[in-house]
Order: sequence, then C-alpha cells, then structure tokens
Amino acid sequence: MSLAQGRLAGLNALITGAGRGIGAGIATRFANEGAAVVLNARTESDLTQLQHTIIAGGGQAWVAPADIGTANGVQQVLNACADGPGCIDILVHNAGIYPLALIEELTDATWQHTLDVNLTSAFRLTRGLAPGMRERRFGRLLFTSSVTGNRVVVPGAAHYAASKAGMNGFIRAAALEFAADGVTVNGVEPGLVETHGALLITTVDERAAMAQYVPMKRWGQPEDVAGAMVYFASRDAGYVTGQTLVVDGGALLPENGAVMHSHPWSKPRRQAAT
Repeated sequence: MSLAQGRLAGLNALITGAGRGIGAGIATRFANEGAAVVLNARTESDLTQLQHTIIAGGGQAWVAPADIGTANGVQQVLNACADGPGCIDILVHNAGIYPLALIEELTDATWQHTLDVNLTSAFRLTRGLAPGMRERRFGRLLFTSSVTGNRVVVPGAAHYAASKAGMNGFIRAAALEFAADGVTVNGVEPGLVETHGALLITTVDERAAMAQYVPMKRWGQPEDVAGAMVYFASRDAGYVTGQTLVVDGGALLPENGAVMHSHPWSKPRRQAAT
C-alpha cells in the first residue's frame, strides 16, 4: 500500500513527546499511513533522527523542539505547525513525565511540573488548534492517558495519577463542546509499555516478573498504542468521541493478581504434536 492510500492520507498531524517510545511509534505509524507529521519533544536530536527516517520512507515530517510544559513552548510548537504543513487535522498529545515521589516527599514544584507537562499542555494545545478544526469541520484531538489514575494506582505516582485522571475528564468535556463541529476527542489508556523510561526504572528481571501478571504474558510495545491511535485518528472513528480505550494486554481483567499463578488456564497452552 502506498502512503497516498493510507488511512490518514492527506491529513496533517502533530505528535508531542515524539522523540522516542510511544510517541515515536505513533509518529512512525501515522507517517506510514500517509499523514504529514510535526514532531515535538524537548531533545532536537531525537526528533531529527526520526524525521530523517520518515522522509527516507517517503513521508513528510517537520520538527518542533520545545518544552510544552510552558505556555511559550506550546506557542513555539503552534508556530512551527503554521510554518510547516499549515493546518493541523490531528493532535496526538503524548508527552508526559513520570517522576516518582511519595506524597510526603513530593514537592510543590514536582507536583506542578507534572501537571503542566501532562495536563495543562493538553488544554493549551487544544485551545490553540480547535478553532481551525471547527472552522474546517474536521478534527481529531487525541491524548495518551493511562490506566494509572483512572483504573489503578501505584505508590509514588499520586501527581502522575492526578494528571491522567484529569486528562480523562478533559477528554469528555472537550468532546461535548466540539462534537457538533465534526471534531472528535478520544484517548488511549496504556498499561505496561516497554519504553525508554520504563527501561530506566526497571530491571530485566523486574519486567519479566511484572509480565507474568499480564494475561498476554508480555509488556506492550509502542506499536500497540499506535494502532489504537490510528483508529481514533481515522475517518472510521468519525462517530466515536469522548472515549478512552485501554491497551494493556488484559492486565486489568483478573480480579486479583494471584489468579494469574493459581489457575491452569492462565498458562500458555501448547499445541499438541500430531
């Protein structure tokens, strides 16, 4: 299939947090589906490397390095979009930080910085891009949320959980406001995903142990999240708004983690030899 025949052909997308991990996976998949992409992250070298890869594959890509945790950073990204492809049809706000700290050790600065990067930037980007989408009567506002804060929690992530729970509330409110103008608002809630950040804070043995509590017996990959985002970004999802999709390999299904070890059906089955 050529890029011109992709599910996102002829559309322009902005992806934040695109330097690596889930964001890079989404950007790559979107480009392969025919979208022209604007890549945002703080580290320009990561963006440039991905841009070269996309262009080498026949796609279109621009880079917009900036810290979207600030109002000035968001405006820099919006300016880069205007100077690059022009209008933005799809926003994928994926950028997020996860600085672990227990509540009693959590500083005001860390709390505020987490909310600024993860949540406030979602509002600022939406405020900047929604008017053009409404005028064209087409738009996709997509957000990488999380199961953390919305369905589960872990110690040391109160600030992260609050930002993602807030994001889901923002998704629903924005969806209601923009629905009549052809702009949909949706999100993806990933579970365990093997990203650069996850590799930094866990060991190989720890990741293997955690995978045993996932019915699919593995961590997710950025491509798993990208597939869900492609659906929400495509015209196939034109009548879906205000929703979030859990992408977690079934991790939330067991009533208790212990059942993943105590029941025989939780073990992979091998095809009998014939």
